[in-house]
Amino acid sequence: MTTDAPTPAPPYGTPDTPRVAVRGEARLEVDPEIARIGVTIGARGTDRRTALEDLTRRNAEALALIKSYGDAVEKLETGAFSISPELTKHGRGERIRAYHGRVHLTVELTDFTALGELTTRLADLDLAQVDGPWWALRPDSPAHGEARRQAVREAVQRAREYAEALGARLAALVELADLGAETPVDYAMTPAGGALRSRSFGSAEAAGAAPALDLEPQRQTVYAQVNARFTMTPPDLGS
Repeated sequence: MTTDAPTPAPPYGTPDTPRVAVRGEARLEVDPEIARIGVTIGARGTDRRTALEDLTRRNAEALALIKSYGDAVEKLETGAFSISPELTKHGRGERIRAYHGRVHLTVELTDFTALGELTTRLADLDLAQVDGPWWALRPDSPAHGEARRQAVREAVQRAREYAEALGARLAALVELADLGAETPVDYAMTPAGGALRSRSFGSAEAAGAAPALDLEPQRQTVYAQVNARFTMTPPDLGS
């Protein structure tokens, strides 16, 4: 004896169970959670050993400065390192005129009150280049979840309004397709106002110290989009 398998629902609506397909979207503007800066430390010497020694000393100085900010710095990473000769033509051949060394650091901060001061102090170091800041949210930021929830709520509301326009009501959810959520760089909440204000750390107030930059965080856009399909009760199409 065999039992009949249940007949799967057709992938389209029927007069008894019409379907409605909608799209839900959400776009949030939120404060960044992290700020990244790139620091390139350089050195130059007439011989390779001198360039390496200067680069090592300046790199150690930059690392010590960054680490002096303690918990304000969430991540510190060393990236590319290079030492290369500078050639100059002399007669029929080429000779090495000098050696150039570079090492790149990436710094990630969550305490924005330290950012302006640290950026200025790093830029004040010999042969140092500072790039950034780049603002971002963390991948697990609550803002992403809130955007997705708002997109789903909008899809349900839109479908309900279509059903009510036909004198029907939603019966069941058939499909919910996540089209993804994205933010502009790489990266929730910062202190009220969101402004970066300078604050003294370590010896920043020493004589001759460069003034701290007053930086304003760049608001981040979080976007979510879903497609949803619902069944609804038979519409009232009477005049």
